[in-house]
Amino acid sequence: MNNFHYNVPTEIFFGKGAIENLNQIAHYGKRVLLVCGKDSIKKMGLYDEVVRILEQLDMDFFELSGVDPNPRIESVRQGSVLCKKHGVDVVLAVGGGSVIDCAKVVAAAALYEGDAWELVLDPKMIVDALPVVSVLTLAATGSEMNGSAVITNFETREKIGAYSTLLKPKFSIMDPVYTFTVSRAMTAAGVADIMSHTLENYFTPVKGAYVQARFCESLLKTCIHYGPIVIEDLSNYEARANLMWAGTLAINGICSLGQQTGWSVHPLQHQLGAYYDITHGVGLAILTPPWMRYVLSDETVGKFVEFGVNVWGLNPDGDPYDIANRAIDKTEAFFMSLDLPMTLSEVGIDDQYLEEMAKNCEFRTLKGYVPLTYRDSMAIYEAVL
Repeated sequence: MNNFHYNVPTEIFFGKGAIENLNQIAHYGKRVLLVCGKDSIKKMGLYDEVVRILEQLDMDFFELSGVDPNPRIESVRQGSVLCKKHGVDVVLAVGGGSVIDCAKVVAAAALYEGDAWELVLDPKMIVDALPVVSVLTLAATGSEMNGSAVITNFETREKIGAYSTLLKPKFSIMDPVYTFTVSRAMTAAGVADIMSHTLENYFTPVKGAYVQARFCESLLKTCIHYGPIVIEDLSNYEARANLMWAGTLAINGICSLGQQTGWSVHPLQHQLGAYYDITHGVGLAILTPPWMRYVLSDETVGKFVEFGVNVWGLNPDGDPYDIANRAIDKTEAFFMSLDLPMTLSEVGIDDQYLEEMAKNCEFRTLKGYVPLTYRDSMAIYEAVL
């Protein structure tokens, strides 16, 4: 296990009625930028609850609405302008990971004189940021308890993740009830997203991180157990609650401490998102099984056996490659059981930009569990056409 420093200052208010803790936002100022998506929070009544609390606190608030999945740099720029114009003190994100990611970079860009995209390209330039508070409505990205944000620039065909400790929310409200209205398809994509975050942390060349590996396995088994349950009953509180907390733990650092976790599948998917605006979790589900098959080798087979035995309950006796391949098959079959697509053609993607995407992601995958060159990335893309 490698040395590490761990600090997650985000306070979590979890459970039914947790929205009442939003009054804590008053500690950070009187002028709020409310960042949200299109109209889902209004349909579920959450928007009215948030406004009620802000009005009770006698706070001035301004809105940045219409944030898209795969949040655009244009929204970040718009939000930073609003913050500067109105002297905003705190940024409040109400929505899923895309909304929270957008709000984080808005908070940094609000105190930066240059273009917001510069901060995404080089997060070291983030030297200050407004406080961020989040109210989560989708279990997937884990953005509610970390300093990461992924922003898309369709003009340059780039989808890039930026990280800064300054972007970590001051507190986050997590009420599983607010995820009841998430569609079956988006819920399934969220499960795939949580599993992919966990797998990226699980498959590591570092030895001896036993605790972290067991954390990862527990989160994967939680998704495998509750994923099918919530797909059949979207209002199942127990399933929603466990998946929501799993999504947070998958990427708040607890699974990656002391490990070398250069990610591989996410850079491959980010290219799909930048070129085709594909739902993040869907892209991850499509790419994960072929990535597993591609990196399976004499050096990695032991980890895949561990995955098959501890996560999928396979018999440890027998040929290691047989166990590994069955584990990969079970992973793919699980995604299919959630009605997630398993090929790019199913989501309208052809081979037009594959070479460009493979070249673009090469430098981002060279530090992964198994370093991937342009040819490697190209082979994985072609395997899922």
